[in-house]
Amino acid sequence: MPASSPLPGLIIIGGGPAGLMAAETARAAGLDVDVYEAKGSVGRKFLIAGKGGMNLTHGEPKADFVQRYGARANEVGAWLESFDADALRSWARGLGVETFVGSSGRVFPSDLKAAPLLRGWVHRLRESGVRFHVHHRWLGWTDDGALRMATPDGERIVSADAVVLALGGGSWPQLGSDGAWQAWLAARGVELTPLLPSNCGFDIGWSEHLASRFAGAPLKPVAIYFRDAKGIEHTRQGECVITATGIEGSLVYAFSGPLRDAIAAHGQTRLELDLAPDRPLERLQRDLAKPRGSHSMSDHVRRQTGLTGVKAALLHEVLTREQFHDTDVLARTIKRLPLTLTRARPIAEAISSAGGVQLEALNDQLMVTGLPGVFCAGEMLDWEAPTGGYLLTACFASGLLAGQGAAHWLKHSRVRADY
Repeated sequence: MPASSPLPGLIIIGGGPAGLMAAETARAAGLDVDVYEAKGSVGRKFLIAGKGGMNLTHGEPKADFVQRYGARANEVGAWLESFDADALRSWARGLGVETFVGSSGRVFPSDLKAAPLLRGWVHRLRESGVRFHVHHRWLGWTDDGALRMATPDGERIVSADAVVLALGGGSWPQLGSDGAWQAWLAARGVELTPLLPSNCGFDIGWSEHLASRFAGAPLKPVAIYFRDAKGIEHTRQGECVITATGIEGSLVYAFSGPLRDAIAAHGQTRLELDLAPDRPLERLQRDLAKPRGSHSMSDHVRRQTGLTGVKAALLHEVLTREQFHDTDVLARTIKRLPLTLTRARPIAEAISSAGGVQLEALNDQLMVTGLPGVFCAGEMLDWEAPTGGYLLTACFASGLLAGQGAAHWLKHSRVRADY
């Protein structure tokens, strides 16, 4: 057996949470680690996500947590066995950042900021020996398997014993995750699912009056009703926002996957809004049936239901004048206001994306089965989840798993080579 040789080298491409966690895990396992990032600094999308409060994870029971990953619950649930919500909070504590559970169950840093956490993390990675190379944009592979990098000084060719790709999906392309990697992986036979918008808004096609007067207006509280492809009706209460073209917000994002898929299958889909979730239908019917005297119908609705502003405007948007004056129809519409969604907003506007590298193309340690030594992590994999900390937690977990997988593969490769 030969004398000792340098540490095996791992290249991480992508400086988001998944890539940084892969770097931390691999370095702790004794690998020589270099992180390459297309932008001028790492964690840019992480910082943007932290504006208004850094939602790290969610405090709900683990069984419920795992089900948020829908069709990929089993696979992502396996990732979370190594790094779940509690582990993420402990990891943040190790960086000096305490967390708390908000009233919604979402978990935040005590200062609600992302920047201190990211700064502490990057500093710790540098201190551990991880090297960072910014303004290095991956361009795919050379014919002999080296990595092509575009830099301000021209193209550079780099080689490593293994690589973790953590390049993001297709949302927020201005921050680096533009999905360009799809062509290079497809050329090497990696099975991909097309990238699609997730946690996105939808077009409805408002009248000019509603769009011009109420774009940006919040709808709260409301409840949403949606019937999925299996005929099962889902409902949830929360908040959403009227846009110039349709509707968006956390309540809509919770159903964005099935809404998007229904539109793809049928050209459009329908959801219903309960504009008065705290009032039963019978009470609305009774209150609206009261004599209105000299008051206009609009004023009568305001006095009896409390609906004003954008909620009142929505009633006029979907009802004819005759229907608006029919108190029974009006009450039922308040409880089940129908909206026809015609298109998901473009992926560049979405919070996240679905699709990517099919999980069936990877082994249990997230290595591409057809490309030994190439691992994938984060949002570039084919899974999706609603907002609420689920996206970030799975990105961390997949990065840890890929880092562990790369360390295991490299060490066993070295043993085989030494003998």
